[in-house]
Amino acid sequence: MAKFELKLPKMGESVAEATITSWLKEVGDTIEADEAVLEIATDKVDSEVPSEVDGVLVEVLFNVDDVVQVGQTIAIIETESDSVAVDSAPKSEPTKESAPVAEVAKTVTAAQETAAPVASSDDRFYSPLVKNMATKEGVSQDELDAIPGTGKDGRVTKNDMRAYLENRSSAPKSQPTQPAAPKQTEKPKAAPVVASGDDEIIEMSRMGKLIAHHMVESVQTSAHVQSFIEADVTKIWNWRKKVKDGFMKREGENLTFTPIFMEAIAKALRDFPMMNISVQGDTIIKKKHINLGMAAALGDGNLIVPVIKDADQLNLVGMTKKVNDLANRARLNQLKPDDIQGGTYTVTNVGTFGSIMGTPIINQPQVGILALGAIRKVPAVVETPEGDFIGIRYRMFLSHSYDHRVVNGALGGQFVKAVKDYLEAWDSNREI
Repeated sequence: MAKFELKLPKMGESVAEATITSWLKEVGDTIEADEAVLEIATDKVDSEVPSEVDGVLVEVLFNVDDVVQVGQTIAIIETESDSVAVDSAPKSEPTKESAPVAEVAKTVTAAQETAAPVASSDDRFYSPLVKNMATKEGVSQDELDAIPGTGKDGRVTKNDMRAYLENRSSAPKSQPTQPAAPKQTEKPKAAPVVASGDDEIIEMSRMGKLIAHHMVESVQTSAHVQSFIEADVTKIWNWRKKVKDGFMKREGENLTFTPIFMEAIAKALRDFPMMNISVQGDTIIKKKHINLGMAAALGDGNLIVPVIKDADQLNLVGMTKKVNDLANRARLNQLKPDDIQGGTYTVTNVGTFGSIMGTPIINQPQVGILALGAIRKVPAVVETPEGDFIGIRYRMFLSHSYDHRVVNGALGGQFVKAVKDYLEAWDSNREI
């Protein structure tokens, strides 16, 4: 028996330390070589730290949220070998054509020893085992950087290297001799997006990765359908223009269009409670509270969805203060965990970016999301008791995405029509 010290690996020239975000293995767990032991976060990238040996985790030297320096020992792994050296020579020397790739990676030839070593970078982390395999198989840095990884955050694993090397060694063979089905399953791994020397490679932020995962998961979960409707908001436009200065003096708050729209949406959800639901398996959970999610911009440009709890119980002053508070704290990255939980329906304002409409993705586990388009001044037909005429009106599109598993076209259309009706019926003499 021997004990192996698992150290925090180097993850780029400018990375000197990392924060432990979670332990994936517990003391007593059996670990295989290249299997992830813990997750870490740096100011550059989030990644997993894999084991370099087979063995049993016997000691953990740091806790979650501890900051560890590169090169520090973070765990002890007990191995069955008498030696802890990772690059020890194999007991046998099989040929490269017939041996498993993991063993082939340990066979060093004179020519391969002179190959330039591969290394991790700020943009991509490679485990010692993967670098060892690449060096001894003559895989260049450019080749390694182009291999698609199936590990956490795209990390290249031992299996990815095995698949790449197998495809690499069989590449000269003619296509007809290759079994069709197996090759089809390998093609996604063998067709990476290769960056040229002029391209910039940007690591996704932690929030960006979470958003990407959430969006893909939503599309795979819900059958998305959209309904669109145009609303005349001329009354609201003129009313806000008339009262916003007085509102600011009295309440110390900027009266935007968002709380006005939120009020109308909350009323429509009260009228159509089957839009305020979630799906769990084959059952529907009808929510008692109307908690409106409001897409807001973070300081780094990403979006987050803070929640206005019991939105239907707020008057316009309360709604305005809540909207402004959540939006301001989102920009300053000061939102608390409770601020982004419990939403039952979401609203996103695509008009902020100049879009007249959009097809937003549902915020799971909700069943609907409403996109507010830009308010435009357009010529329109105005109906009056004295007859129709062409006038200049302020109009906007409402885009309603909903889960067609449980929301049919009638309900989806009626709901967004109710929002339109509340907006167009605005009282021009309303006092706040």
